[in-house]
Amino acid sequence: MIHEKYDELLAKQKKLLERRNEIDQEFYNGGVYNRYKYPVLTRHHVPLHWRFDLDRDTNPFFIERLGVNATFNPGAIYFEGKYYMGGVRLEGVDRKSIFALAVSDNGIDQFQFIDTPLVWDDVDKEETNIYDMRLVKHEDGWIYGIYCSESKDPSADEFDTSSAVAQAGLVRTKDLKEWERLPNVQTPSPPQQRNVVLHPEYVDGQYAFYTRPQDGFISTGSGGGIAFGLTKDITNPVIEKEKIIHSKKYHTIYEVKNGQGPAPPIKTDKGWIHIAHGVRNTAAGLRYVLYTFATSLKNPTEVIALPGGHFVAPPYDDERTGDVSNVIFCNGAIVNENEEVFIYYASSDTRIHVATTTMDRLIDYTFNTPEDAYRSLENAQQRKDLILKNEVLLNK
Repeated sequence: MIHEKYDELLAKQKKLLERRNEIDQEFYNGGVYNRYKYPVLTRHHVPLHWRFDLDRDTNPFFIERLGVNATFNPGAIYFEGKYYMGGVRLEGVDRKSIFALAVSDNGIDQFQFIDTPLVWDDVDKEETNIYDMRLVKHEDGWIYGIYCSESKDPSADEFDTSSAVAQAGLVRTKDLKEWERLPNVQTPSPPQQRNVVLHPEYVDGQYAFYTRPQDGFISTGSGGGIAFGLTKDITNPVIEKEKIIHSKKYHTIYEVKNGQGPAPPIKTDKGWIHIAHGVRNTAAGLRYVLYTFATSLKNPTEVIALPGGHFVAPPYDDERTGDVSNVIFCNGAIVNENEEVFIYYASSDTRIHVATTTMDRLIDYTFNTPEDAYRSLENAQQRKDLILKNEVLLNK
């Protein structure tokens, strides 16, 4: 018999799931994107029967048996006319992350988790934790998921129980239901590899990946930067050569590290627009923001636009606090048939939000925002020039 507490909690959750979202009218950044009042997914959205044993005989006090700590860092895909957050990082109170699907009709509210958490053949017994999936519909007809496959560092000291190795796990599906596990992506760079994204089209007849080589699990060391590499066989994804296409740089928003964000990059008439994350150090710790850049349609390794500063940052109200505060992270974005753009980002490793814009606005921002001049005096001159130009208009 189902516990009587279930109906009470279900009614309360139903109000949350049916709540309509609305644009935050207090926020304005020139119309680059809209922020919304409510997060689109939190741990409170996770179905009760995923967390509680509903049987009164085996759970007489209705204790949450498999608690959820956070929902964040989802992949995203527009599939059969619906908006899917595929590979939502659902983190249990035991620290383990699993992947789950959530779907919405309009992409901004009423997301609901569906089916059951994603599973596939367990081909890597050393893999302990999985997270941060990027979803890409490739021109070969498959939907690919690339995620961080984390395991304990085999070279760590016996009593070091926190050092880890990250690799790029790879799965694929055609229906978001059945998933096939492929071998990890192999690269020539140091042993740590995450934030890997698959390019949605063939390049020179091969599969193309954006990678992020780094020496350590947290620190990039001698590595760092967004790289590009090719492989002929997706079922044996070995990249023999990586080329850094956008490096970390001193005294910028990506001075500590940077990495490809949502998958795939967005194709426009002017070039491929990438949304990436940049990390810098502060007195309060690492600060993660999002920024954009564009690469050439003819040569996806050539950066042709790089707006200065961040695109999305975490200084707003509740978004700034959580499990890992002062962090914005994104690995999922959607463009629908109306050229509306939905950017799904997590705040402080705790909850998921959506920001919306249009292709026209995203193109304008990426290609017309001035680049960082990289020196304070030059940046001051850049701003002075803008002021003088505007004063002419104001004095007319």
